Amino acid sequence: MTTKNRQIVFNHVLLEFLLLNACLLGYLYGFTPSFIQGADQPNELGVLFLIFNVSWAGIVMSNLDLNYYLAFSFSKPGKNFILNVFLFVGVIYLLTYFLKLKALDHGYILIPVVLFFILDLVLFQGLLKTFKQRNYGDFTAKTLIIGAGSSQQQLSKLAQKINTQGYGIIGILDDQPNRRESSIKHIGGVETLPQVLEGGLVDEIFINTPSLKEERIKSIINTADYYGIRVNLISKHPSLLEGRKSYSIENIPVVQLRTSPLDQLNNYMLKSLFDFFFALTALILLSPILLVISLIIALDGKGSIFYTPMRKGEGGRNFKCYKFRTMSVCDDPVNGKKSTVKNDPRITKIGKYLRKYDLDELPQFINVLKGDMSVIGPRPHRIFLQQDFRKVVNEYMVRHYVKPGISGWAQVNGWRGPTATDEQKRQRIKHDIWYIENWSLWLDIKIVFFTIFSRKTRKNAF
Repeated sequence: MTTKNRQIVFNHVLLEFLLLNACLLGYLYGFTPSFIQGADQPNELGVLFLIFNVSWAGIVMSNLDLNYYLAFSFSKPGKNFILNVFLFVGVIYLLTYFLKLKALDHGYILIPVVLFFILDLVLFQGLLKTFKQRNYGDFTAKTLIIGAGSSQQQLSKLAQKINTQGYGIIGILDDQPNRRESSIKHIGGVETLPQVLEGGLVDEIFINTPSLKEERIKSIINTADYYGIRVNLISKHPSLLEGRKSYSIENIPVVQLRTSPLDQLNNYMLKSLFDFFFALTALILLSPILLVISLIIALDGKGSIFYTPMRKGEGGRNFKCYKFRTMSVCDDPVNGKKSTVKNDPRITKIGKYLRKYDLDELPQFINVLKGDMSVIGPRPHRIFLQQDFRKVVNEYMVRHYVKPGISGWAQVNGWRGPTATDEQKRQRIKHDIWYIENWSLWLDIKIVFFTIFSRKTRKNAF
């Protein structure tokens, strides 16, 4: 799931929780005073609100279907919608029964539930459909189609089906003039793809593979990897489908390349919760150490306590990265290109120990709380390194599919520090991409453990 589509789903889920609580609150306090009098308030009402929210959260997390939130027709979410209704009612009845809430004696508990689902279906599906029809570019993933297919009719049907899933089609690249008579804007030939992607206007690509040769398709994929753009294949080529999972867009089989467990919103939310609570706990527990380090740096010499260089984050966005200052003369935070070397004379006395034990990285927990970074992920690189790495590793930009981390899989496997050789660059990116494609909460916990206790982690620390 692209960052933009994930945000669409997240916003819809958040609105559902607000609507759920509004329905419950409005019903309890606006329509049924006798219902409230029959409850042991405020305790029972508080428990009732908790039951509603926890029950719905459990259903959303265990039964999250991207199409349910991105499809704008009443027919497609129907099956999932009805299933969620029955699950929600069943869970609420079970919990209120076992907790012996008096509210259940009146049997009115179904009214706010039914009200919530009716409003959810009518209000939010209609709202999202209106947004989509008005073509709010920031609300949808800007999508490029490559390959028109054999007819204008097929292309129009394909575009319409893609358009229902939260994608906003900005145009098509195709080489054959006789396919260009379509309502979809023709941007140019396939060979213009690098120029189109260079402009940064594309979030995702759909390749209509039946109209393209296999070698051409592989070339397109390599170009998309170079720019960090996600690729979806509408494919009939067996070699391109081999070993890959497909999904369906209104009965059209589609294969998404470069998938990650973090594409699923429940996994993303789980990692986000882990990041938030881990970072908050770390900052609270380590606050005395952070204060002592700050005082020592301030007393050690002139200069600020923190060094805040600009780094590349999720989606290639720049952000200010917080670190303790470890050098007497710091490189330019934005355009700096001078790498640290062993026995670097710029490193201060206290800086030597901070860098050796990674204590200079502790302020990055602030970046985690701000949402710029994760506890675990690919390490954030300096801005100028992007072009340097891309010359050696074509898929370098894939690492920007996720947030950068304070520590990562490459670091705990000894691939931190200098990247002077092509092998060092390839190994670092290889480990970063492996992490993205194989993420699990257990893997994050494992990397945290290795970061603290493994000697290999500090192999190239200086």
